[in-house]
Amino acid sequence: MSVPPSIATLPARTAELGGLLERWAALNSGSGHGAGLVRMCAALRTEFAQAFPAASITDLPADAPGFNPPGVQALSIRMRPTAPGQVLLCGHYDTVFGADDPFQQCRWLDGRTLNGPGVADMKGGLVTLFAALQAFEQSPHSARLGWEVLLTPDEETGSHGTVEIFRAAARRHQFGFVFEPARPSGDIIHSRKGTGVFTATCHGRAAHAAKVPNDGRNAILALAGFLLEIAQIPAALPDVMVNVGNIRGGTAATNIVPHLAVAEIDVRITRPADREPLLARLRAAADRLSAGDGLRLELTGGFNRPPKECLPAEEAAFRHWQQAAQDVGVAPFTWVHGAGGSDGNFLTEAGLPNLDGLGPIGDQLHSDREFCRVDTIAPRAQIAALFLHRVAAGEIKLPMRNL
Repeated sequence: MSVPPSIATLPARTAELGGLLERWAALNSGSGHGAGLVRMCAALRTEFAQAFPAASITDLPADAPGFNPPGVQALSIRMRPTAPGQVLLCGHYDTVFGADDPFQQCRWLDGRTLNGPGVADMKGGLVTLFAALQAFEQSPHSARLGWEVLLTPDEETGSHGTVEIFRAAARRHQFGFVFEPARPSGDIIHSRKGTGVFTATCHGRAAHAAKVPNDGRNAILALAGFLLEIAQIPAALPDVMVNVGNIRGGTAATNIVPHLAVAEIDVRITRPADREPLLARLRAAADRLSAGDGLRLELTGGFNRPPKECLPAEEAAFRHWQQAAQDVGVAPFTWVHGAGGSDGNFLTEAGLPNLDGLGPIGDQLHSDREFCRVDTIAPRAQIAALFLHRVAAGEIKLPMRNL
């Protein structure tokens, strides 16, 4: 099948796209760095405005007190909102690397591999999305398809300020595309675990550590026992994940029996049906600790993303995605389950079919070893652009929705 010239020639732009990624990754946009998020948002607005002068760009408040820095915003970029077909392309511009993180600079590991903060997760995906739309807009039938790009500042911390933005956007479109990084194998994502964060606060009883007999109740030791118990939950519920993210307690003085200890716990479930069994086991462990003399454990928090399950419309679309990849010469790949959540979880919850993991190949996410295979940006953009071209041409039928 034919490939429009604007899409076929995308690989010639690899050096240019790598340079754009390097510039964007040099802007620190850690989820808690308000000034950096503002700068990154402004850079994205400038680049999209120059590339798509006919598009409307809207700032959307992403306030979430206690989670997001005040004043941060999402960007909605819309082209042809009255066209009969409408698709959503999305990505986040925050990273896990704060303003004081030592990992701030990019470096080329070789001629095709860039190491840097957020280069894979997911500024490389943003470059891929951007290049795909540039190529698509020059294809013969682009005027028949409307699109919206949604760029958000808080995915890494749970999307607390943007979840309603995603739910509203899902109602406007027929299909969604999420440009999180592809797996190191090149595979994309067909489903994801749902995610949650819980805080376990253990109250004990302070006392002098040298008192004999000691009537203190050590909150740190009690909490440690609770954490060791819940770490065994996945053995009974294999599709569930439990990770203790941090723990703190006690005082600066070591001769005091600590009366307070706190831990934050990351949990993940594969199916909605996993939720209640997991919660029941967490609560039961907390109740057992609280039954001890002078000890009490409070469990707060909850789930912030539902599981993303594979929908029938996604099955059909994936076959076309693979065909587009074959037609632009990308090596064969499949799709897999991902343990990490994304904003695609919210789109699925809202009923919008979506393909996820469409960005470039990368690995070592959330570490100073994070890298992006820059030579995969253009090919991944080609797949997306060709798929959109075939939707606009009527060669691929997307599910009908009440737009």
